[in-house]
Amino acid sequence: MAVTISLSHFTLPTFLYFLLLSTSHLPIFAINITNLLSSYPEISDFANLLATTSVAADLTQRSYLTLLVVPNTFLRSSDLLNNRSPPSSSSSSSNLGDVLRYHVLLEYFSWSDLRLIPPTGKLVTTLFQTTGRAPNNFGSVNITRNVNSNSVTIHSPTTNATILGLLKTLPYNISVFKVDSLLVPNGFDLMASETRPPLGLNITKTLIDAHNFNVAASMLTASGVEEEFERDEGGAGLTLFVPTDEAFSDMSSSMKFQSLPAEKKAVVLRFHVLHSYYPLGSLESIVNPVQPTLATEQNGAGSFTLNISRVNGSVGINTGIVQASVTQTVFDQNPVAIFGVSKVLLPQEFFGKNPIGSGSGGGESVVASPPEISLSPVNSPEIFSPPSHLSSPPILGKEVSSAANRKKGIFLWCIGFFYLLAIN
Repeated sequence: MAVTISLSHFTLPTFLYFLLLSTSHLPIFAINITNLLSSYPEISDFANLLATTSVAADLTQRSYLTLLVVPNTFLRSSDLLNNRSPPSSSSSSSNLGDVLRYHVLLEYFSWSDLRLIPPTGKLVTTLFQTTGRAPNNFGSVNITRNVNSNSVTIHSPTTNATILGLLKTLPYNISVFKVDSLLVPNGFDLMASETRPPLGLNITKTLIDAHNFNVAASMLTASGVEEEFERDEGGAGLTLFVPTDEAFSDMSSSMKFQSLPAEKKAVVLRFHVLHSYYPLGSLESIVNPVQPTLATEQNGAGSFTLNISRVNGSVGINTGIVQASVTQTVFDQNPVAIFGVSKVLLPQEFFGKNPIGSGSGGGESVVASPPEISLSPVNSPEIFSPPSHLSSPPILGKEVSSAANRKKGIFLWCIGFFYLLAIN
Protein backbone atom coordinates (compact mmCIF):
# COMPACT_ATOMS: atom_id res chain seq x y z
CA MET A 1 0.00 0.00 0.00
CA ALA A 2 1.59 3.25 -1.08
CA VAL A 3 1.74 6.14 1.36
CA THR A 4 1.75 9.69 0.01
CA ILE A 5 3.13 12.47 2.17
CA SER A 6 1.95 15.94 1.32
CA LEU A 7 4.51 18.70 1.62
CA SER A 8 2.14 21.48 0.68
CA HIS A 9 1.73 22.63 4.27
CA PHE A 10 5.49 22.83 4.82
CA THR A 11 6.89 26.31 4.63
CA LEU A 12 10.51 26.90 3.66
CA PRO A 13 11.54 28.03 7.20
CA THR A 14 9.94 24.89 8.64
CA PHE A 15 11.76 22.72 6.13
CA LEU A 16 15.10 24.39 6.84
CA TYR A 17 14.56 23.93 10.58
CA PHE A 18 14.14 20.17 10.19
CA LEU A 19 17.00 20.08 7.71
CA LEU A 20 19.42 21.71 10.14
CA LEU A 21 18.16 19.54 12.99
CA SER A 22 18.81 16.41 10.98
CA THR A 23 22.37 17.41 10.09
CA SER A 24 23.48 18.86 13.42
CA HIS A 25 24.95 15.56 14.55
CA LEU A 26 26.85 14.67 11.42
CA PRO A 27 30.15 13.04 12.45
CA ILE A 28 33.53 14.69 12.22
CA PHE A 29 36.02 12.82 10.02
CA ALA A 30 39.79 12.47 10.09
CA ILE A 31 40.53 14.07 13.43
CA ASN A 32 44.24 14.40 14.10
CA ILE A 33 44.37 13.62 17.80
CA THR A 34 47.98 14.80 18.04
CA ASN A 35 46.95 18.28 16.93
CA LEU A 36 43.98 18.21 19.26
CA LEU A 37 46.22 17.59 22.28
CA SER A 38 49.05 19.93 21.30
CA SER A 39 47.71 22.90 23.28
CA TYR A 40 47.97 21.09 26.60
CA PRO A 41 51.58 20.86 27.82
CA GLU A 42 50.51 19.06 31.00
CA ILE A 43 49.81 15.93 28.91
CA SER A 44 52.71 16.32 26.47
CA ASP A 45 54.31 12.97 27.40
CA PHE A 46 51.14 11.02 26.65
CA ALA A 47 50.58 12.96 23.42
CA ASN A 48 54.14 12.25 22.32
CA LEU A 49 53.72 8.53 22.99
CA LEU A 50 50.61 8.56 20.79
CA ALA A 51 52.55 10.35 18.05
CA THR A 52 55.63 8.12 18.16
CA THR A 53 53.60 4.91 17.96
CA SER A 54 51.02 4.00 15.35
CA VAL A 55 48.17 4.77 17.74
CA ALA A 56 47.70 8.37 16.56
CA ALA A 57 47.34 7.09 13.00
CA ASP A 58 44.83 4.47 14.18
CA LEU A 59 42.61 7.24 15.51
CA THR A 60 42.64 9.37 12.36
CA GLN A 61 39.71 7.65 10.67
CA ARG A 62 37.58 7.15 13.80
CA SER A 63 34.58 9.42 14.17
CA TYR A 64 33.48 8.51 17.69
CA LEU A 65 35.77 7.89 20.64
CA THR A 66 36.65 8.88 24.18
CA LEU A 67 40.33 9.22 24.99
CA LEU A 68 41.66 8.82 28.54
CA VAL A 69 44.95 10.71 28.91
CA VAL A 70 47.40 10.51 31.79
CA PRO A 71 49.00 13.85 32.83
CA ASN A 72 52.79 14.09 32.94
CA THR A 73 52.93 14.05 36.74
CA PHE A 74 51.24 10.65 36.89
CA LEU A 75 52.75 9.17 33.74
CA ARG A 76 56.36 9.89 34.72
CA SER A 77 55.97 7.89 37.92
CA SER A 78 54.44 4.92 36.10
CA ASP A 79 56.14 1.69 35.11
CA LEU A 80 55.36 2.40 31.44
CA LEU A 81 58.09 5.05 31.19
CA ASN A 82 60.46 3.70 33.79
CA ASN A 83 60.62 0.22 32.27
CA ARG A 84 60.44 0.75 28.53
CA SER A 85 62.36 -1.63 26.33
CA PRO A 86 64.75 -0.35 23.67
CA PRO A 87 62.93 1.05 20.66
CA SER A 88 64.43 -1.68 18.46
CA SER A 89 62.40 -4.27 20.34
CA SER A 90 59.31 -5.07 18.28
CA SER A 91 57.58 -6.59 21.30
CA SER A 92 58.21 -3.39 23.24
CA SER A 93 56.65 -1.28 20.49
CA SER A 94 53.62 -3.54 20.31
CA ASN A 95 53.14 -3.61 24.07
CA LEU A 96 53.44 0.16 24.39
CA GLY A 97 50.96 0.71 21.59
CA ASP A 98 48.47 -1.72 23.10
CA VAL A 99 48.66 -0.04 26.50
CA LEU A 100 47.84 3.27 24.78
CA ARG A 101 45.02 1.66 22.76
CA TYR A 102 43.57 0.48 26.06
CA HIS A 103 42.95 4.17 26.85
CA VAL A 104 40.79 4.68 23.74
CA LEU A 105 37.10 3.94 24.35
CA LEU A 106 35.17 3.22 21.18
CA GLU A 107 32.17 5.24 22.34
CA TYR A 108 31.62 8.96 22.75
CA PHE A 109 30.99 9.98 26.37
CA SER A 110 30.20 13.48 27.56
CA TRP A 111 30.37 14.42 31.24
CA SER A 112 26.61 14.04 31.47
CA ASP A 113 26.81 10.58 29.87
CA LEU A 114 29.32 9.44 32.47
CA ARG A 115 27.17 10.74 35.30
CA LEU A 116 24.29 8.60 34.06
CA ILE A 117 26.30 5.39 34.27
CA PRO A 118 24.70 3.04 36.83
CA PRO A 119 26.66 2.19 39.99
CA THR A 120 26.93 -1.40 38.75
CA GLY A 121 28.96 -0.11 35.84
CA LYS A 122 29.09 -0.27 32.07
CA LEU A 123 31.43 -2.46 30.04
CA VAL A 124 33.04 -0.47 27.20
CA THR A 125 35.19 -1.78 24.36
CA THR A 126 38.61 -0.19 23.81
CA LEU A 127 40.74 0.09 20.70
CA PHE A 128 42.95 -2.68 22.10
CA GLN A 129 40.11 -5.17 21.65
CA THR A 130 40.13 -4.54 17.87
CA THR A 131 43.76 -5.68 17.49
CA GLY A 132 42.96 -9.35 18.06
CA ARG A 133 45.65 -9.49 20.74
CA ALA A 134 43.20 -9.12 23.65
CA PRO A 135 42.11 -12.57 24.90
CA ASN A 136 38.38 -13.08 25.49
CA ASN A 137 36.86 -9.74 26.53
CA PHE A 138 39.99 -8.35 28.22
CA GLY A 139 40.13 -5.52 25.71
CA SER A 140 37.24 -3.84 27.52
CA VAL A 141 37.08 -1.71 30.65
CA ASN A 142 34.34 -1.35 33.22
CA ILE A 143 33.23 2.19 34.03
CA THR A 144 31.50 2.78 37.37
CA ARG A 145 30.10 5.83 39.16
CA ASN A 146 30.12 6.45 42.90
CA VAL A 147 26.61 7.58 43.83
CA ASN A 148 27.87 9.53 46.85
CA SER A 149 30.82 11.43 45.40
CA ASN A 150 29.66 11.19 41.76
CA SER A 151 33.23 10.29 40.84
CA VAL A 152 33.76 8.07 37.80
CA THR A 153 36.31 5.24 37.82
CA ILE A 154 37.60 3.08 34.99
CA HIS A 155 38.48 -0.48 36.00
CA SER A 156 40.75 -2.99 34.33
CA PRO A 157 41.50 -6.44 35.78
CA THR A 158 44.76 -5.11 37.26
CA THR A 159 44.44 -1.32 37.60
CA ASN A 160 41.92 1.44 38.25
CA ALA A 161 41.90 5.08 37.19
CA THR A 162 39.66 7.91 38.34
CA ILE A 163 38.60 10.65 35.96
CA LEU A 164 40.07 14.00 37.02
CA GLY A 165 38.23 16.20 34.56
CA LEU A 166 37.29 16.94 30.98
CA LEU A 167 40.18 18.27 28.88
CA LYS A 168 38.58 18.69 25.46
CA THR A 169 35.38 17.73 23.68
CA LEU A 170 34.04 17.89 20.15
CA PRO A 171 30.37 17.16 20.86
CA TYR A 172 29.03 13.80 19.70
CA ASN A 173 32.42 12.79 18.29
CA ILE A 174 35.42 13.00 20.60
CA SER A 175 35.96 13.61 24.30
CA VAL A 176 39.30 13.72 26.08
CA PHE A 177 39.33 13.11 29.84
CA LYS A 178 42.27 13.26 32.23
CA VAL A 179 42.72 10.26 34.54
CA ASP A 180 44.96 9.84 37.57
CA SER A 181 46.58 6.53 36.65
CA LEU A 182 47.74 4.42 33.75
CA LEU A 183 45.40 1.58 32.78
CA VAL A 184 47.16 -1.72 32.12
CA PRO A 185 45.44 -4.53 30.18
CA ASN A 186 45.18 -8.00 31.64
CA GLY A 187 48.34 -10.04 31.19
CA PHE A 188 50.68 -7.05 30.87
CA ASP A 189 53.46 -6.92 33.45
CA LEU A 190 55.34 -3.69 32.83
CA MET A 191 57.73 -4.32 35.70
CA ALA A 192 58.77 -7.63 34.18
CA SER A 193 59.41 -6.17 30.74
CA GLU A 194 62.90 -5.80 29.36
CA THR A 195 64.22 -2.58 30.84
CA ARG A 196 66.38 0.08 29.32
CA PRO A 197 69.08 1.29 31.71
CA PRO A 198 69.00 5.03 32.30
CA LEU A 199 71.23 6.91 29.90
CA GLY A 200 72.77 9.10 32.59
CA LEU A 201 74.20 11.47 29.98
CA ASN A 202 76.37 14.30 31.27
CA ILE A 203 75.15 17.02 28.93
CA THR A 204 77.82 19.58 29.83
CA LYS A 205 80.67 17.12 29.29
CA THR A 206 79.16 16.07 25.96
CA LEU A 207 79.09 19.72 24.82
CA ILE A 208 82.65 20.39 25.98
CA ASP A 209 83.89 17.28 24.18
CA ALA A 210 82.28 18.60 20.99
CA HIS A 211 84.72 21.60 21.20
CA ASN A 212 82.39 24.27 19.85
CA PHE A 213 79.84 24.66 22.64
CA ASN A 214 81.84 25.99 25.59
CA VAL A 215 79.66 29.08 26.16
CA ALA A 216 76.47 27.01 26.24
CA ALA A 217 78.08 24.45 28.55
CA SER A 218 79.13 27.21 30.98
CA MET A 219 75.64 28.71 30.96
CA LEU A 220 74.01 25.36 31.64
CA THR A 221 76.27 24.80 34.63
CA ALA A 222 75.86 28.32 36.02
CA SER A 223 72.07 28.33 35.67
CA GLY A 224 71.45 24.97 37.29
CA VAL A 225 69.10 23.86 34.51
CA GLU A 226 71.54 21.13 33.44
CA GLU A 227 70.41 19.00 36.39
CA GLU A 228 66.80 19.69 35.45
CA PHE A 229 67.45 18.52 31.89
CA GLU A 230 69.23 15.37 33.04
CA ARG A 231 66.31 14.49 35.32
CA ASP A 232 64.04 14.73 32.28
CA GLU A 233 66.12 12.32 30.17
CA GLY A 234 63.72 9.54 31.12
CA GLY A 235 60.16 9.29 29.90
CA ALA A 236 59.63 10.85 26.49
CA GLY A 237 63.25 12.08 26.39
CA LEU A 238 64.76 15.41 25.32
CA THR A 239 65.86 17.23 22.18
CA LEU A 240 68.29 20.10 22.74
CA PHE A 241 69.19 22.84 20.27
CA VAL A 242 72.53 24.22 21.44
CA PRO A 243 74.01 27.41 19.93
CA THR A 244 77.64 27.25 18.85
CA ASP A 245 80.27 29.56 20.35
CA GLU A 246 80.13 31.59 17.14
CA ALA A 247 76.38 32.00 17.58
CA PHE A 248 76.95 33.72 20.92
CA SER A 249 79.76 35.92 19.61
CA ASP A 250 77.69 36.96 16.57
CA MET A 251 74.67 37.92 18.64
CA SER A 252 73.81 41.60 18.36
CA SER A 253 74.55 43.67 21.46
CA SER A 254 71.16 45.34 21.02
CA MET A 255 69.53 42.11 22.15
CA LYS A 256 70.92 42.67 25.67
CA PHE A 257 70.94 38.95 26.32
CA GLN A 258 73.69 39.13 28.92
CA SER A 259 71.77 41.73 30.91
CA LEU A 260 68.84 39.39 31.49
CA PRO A 261 68.32 38.38 35.12
CA ALA A 262 69.31 34.81 35.98
CA GLU A 263 65.77 33.48 36.07
CA LYS A 264 65.07 34.79 32.55
CA LYS A 265 68.31 33.31 31.23
CA ALA A 266 67.15 29.97 32.62
CA VAL A 267 63.86 30.35 30.71
CA VAL A 268 65.80 31.08 27.50
CA LEU A 269 67.83 27.89 28.02
CA ARG A 270 64.62 25.89 28.50
CA PHE A 271 63.36 27.53 25.30
CA HIS A 272 66.10 25.57 23.49
CA VAL A 273 64.71 22.18 24.60
CA LEU A 274 61.82 20.02 23.39
CA HIS A 275 60.47 17.58 25.95
CA SER A 276 60.68 14.57 23.63
CA TYR A 277 63.34 12.66 21.77
CA TYR A 278 63.34 13.62 18.09
CA PRO A 279 66.13 12.30 15.84
CA LEU A 280 67.17 14.37 12.86
CA GLY A 281 64.98 12.39 10.46
CA SER A 282 61.86 13.27 12.45
CA LEU A 283 62.77 16.96 12.41
CA GLU A 284 63.36 16.87 8.66
CA SER A 285 59.97 15.29 7.97
CA ILE A 286 57.98 17.43 10.35
CA VAL A 287 54.37 18.10 9.34
CA ASN A 288 53.20 20.34 12.18
CA PRO A 289 55.92 22.92 12.75
CA VAL A 290 54.98 24.77 15.96
CA GLN A 291 56.56 22.94 18.87
CA PRO A 292 56.21 23.57 22.62
CA THR A 293 59.41 23.75 24.65
CA LEU A 294 60.31 23.18 28.30
CA ALA A 295 59.66 26.91 28.75
CA THR A 296 56.13 26.38 27.40
CA GLU A 297 55.42 23.88 30.17
CA GLN A 298 56.30 26.47 32.82
CA ASN A 299 54.66 29.49 31.19
CA GLY A 300 51.50 28.15 29.57
CA ALA A 301 50.26 26.78 26.27
CA GLY A 302 51.02 28.88 23.21
CA SER A 303 53.99 30.68 24.79
CA PHE A 304 57.70 30.10 24.13
CA THR A 305 57.15 27.89 21.09
CA LEU A 306 59.54 27.14 18.23
CA ASN A 307 58.56 27.00 14.57
CA ILE A 308 60.51 24.11 13.05
CA SER A 309 60.51 23.43 9.32
CA ARG A 310 62.69 22.22 6.49
CA VAL A 311 64.45 25.16 4.83
CA ASN A 312 66.83 24.82 1.87
CA GLY A 313 67.59 21.19 2.63
CA SER A 314 68.21 21.61 6.37
CA VAL A 315 66.16 21.98 9.54
CA GLY A 316 65.25 25.61 10.21
CA ILE A 317 64.12 27.00 13.57
CA ASN A 318 62.21 30.28 13.73
CA THR A 319 61.49 32.01 17.04
CA GLY A 320 59.83 35.11 15.61
CA ILE A 321 63.03 37.01 16.44
CA VAL A 322 65.73 34.94 14.76
CA GLN A 323 65.90 32.26 12.08
CA ALA A 324 68.45 29.57 12.95
CA SER A 325 69.39 26.28 11.34
CA VAL A 326 70.65 22.96 12.62
CA THR A 327 74.35 22.75 11.76
CA GLN A 328 75.38 19.40 13.23
CA THR A 329 74.33 16.44 15.34
CA VAL A 330 76.26 16.53 18.61
CA PHE A 331 74.68 13.48 20.22
CA ASP A 332 71.84 11.13 19.23
CA GLN A 333 70.95 8.16 21.37
CA ASN A 334 67.43 7.51 22.53
CA PRO A 335 66.16 9.21 24.70
CA VAL A 336 68.38 12.28 24.10
CA ALA A 337 69.25 14.16 20.91
CA ILE A 338 71.54 17.23 20.91
CA PHE A 339 71.89 19.41 17.82
CA GLY A 340 74.13 22.39 17.19
CA VAL A 341 72.32 25.48 15.87
CA SER A 342 73.64 28.55 14.08
CA LYS A 343 72.05 31.20 16.32
CA VAL A 344 70.95 31.75 19.89
CA LEU A 345 67.20 31.12 20.00
CA LEU A 346 65.66 34.31 21.40
CA PRO A 347 61.97 34.17 22.40
CA GLN A 348 59.56 36.91 21.40
CA GLU A 349 58.29 36.95 24.97
CA PHE A 350 61.58 38.54 26.12
CA PHE A 351 63.02 40.15 22.99
CA GLY A 352 59.97 41.28 21.04
CA LYS A 353 58.39 44.73 21.01
CA ASN A 354 56.18 43.86 23.98
CA PRO A 355 58.33 41.66 26.22
CA ILE A 356 56.91 39.93 29.28
CA GLY A 357 57.62 41.90 32.45
CA SER A 358 59.18 45.32 32.78
CA GLY A 359 62.75 44.18 33.39
CA SER A 360 65.65 44.37 31.01
CA GLY A 361 65.92 42.27 27.94
CA GLY A 362 63.24 43.87 25.81
CA GLY A 363 65.63 45.17 23.22
CA GLU A 364 64.20 46.89 20.20
CA SER A 365 64.40 44.34 17.46
CA VAL A 366 62.79 43.55 14.19
CA VAL A 367 60.75 40.39 14.40
CA ALA A 368 61.88 37.88 11.84
CA SER A 369 59.01 36.68 9.71
CA PRO A 370 58.83 32.94 9.15
CA PRO A 371 60.41 32.01 5.82
CA GLU A 372 58.24 31.31 2.82
CA ILE A 373 58.49 27.58 2.35
CA SER A 374 57.09 25.64 -0.55
CA LEU A 375 55.48 22.62 1.05
CA SER A 376 54.37 19.54 -0.77
CA PRO A 377 50.84 18.30 -0.05
CA VAL A 378 52.39 15.62 2.15
CA ASN A 379 54.13 18.21 4.30
CA SER A 380 51.33 20.77 4.40
CA PRO A 381 50.68 21.63 8.06
CA GLU A 382 46.92 21.19 7.99
CA ILE A 383 45.22 20.07 11.15
CA PHE A 384 43.73 17.06 9.41
CA SER A 385 46.87 15.87 7.70
CA PRO A 386 48.21 12.46 8.78
CA PRO A 387 49.88 12.63 12.20
CA SER A 388 53.61 13.24 12.22
CA HIS A 389 56.17 11.69 14.54
CA LEU A 390 56.34 14.97 16.37
CA SER A 391 53.97 16.62 18.74
CA SER A 392 51.71 19.08 16.99
CA PRO A 393 51.08 22.81 17.10
CA PRO A 394 48.53 24.54 19.30
CA ILE A 395 46.05 25.19 16.48
CA LEU A 396 42.53 25.61 17.78
CA GLY A 397 40.64 26.79 14.70
CA LYS A 398 39.29 24.18 12.29
CA GLU A 399 38.33 20.83 13.70
CA VAL A 400 36.21 19.57 10.84
CA SER A 401 37.94 18.32 7.71
CA SER A 402 37.23 19.84 4.33
CA ALA A 403 36.07 16.42 3.15
CA ALA A 404 33.39 16.38 5.82
CA ASN A 405 32.29 19.88 4.84
CA ARG A 406 32.01 18.87 1.19
CA LYS A 407 29.93 15.83 2.08
CA LYS A 408 27.65 17.90 4.25
CA GLY A 409 27.26 20.51 1.50
CA ILE A 410 26.34 17.88 -1.08
CA PHE A 411 23.87 16.36 1.37
CA LEU A 412 22.17 19.72 1.96
CA TRP A 413 22.08 20.51 -1.77
CA CYS A 414 20.45 17.18 -2.61
CA ILE A 415 17.74 17.57 0.02
CA GLY A 416 17.04 21.14 -1.11
CA PHE A 417 16.78 19.97 -4.73
CA PHE A 418 14.27 17.25 -3.92
CA TYR A 419 12.28 19.70 -1.81
CA LEU A 420 11.92 22.02 -4.80
CA LEU A 421 10.77 19.09 -6.94
CA ALA A 422 8.21 18.12 -4.30
CA ILE A 423 6.61 21.55 -4.03
CA ASN A 424 6.39 21.87 -7.79
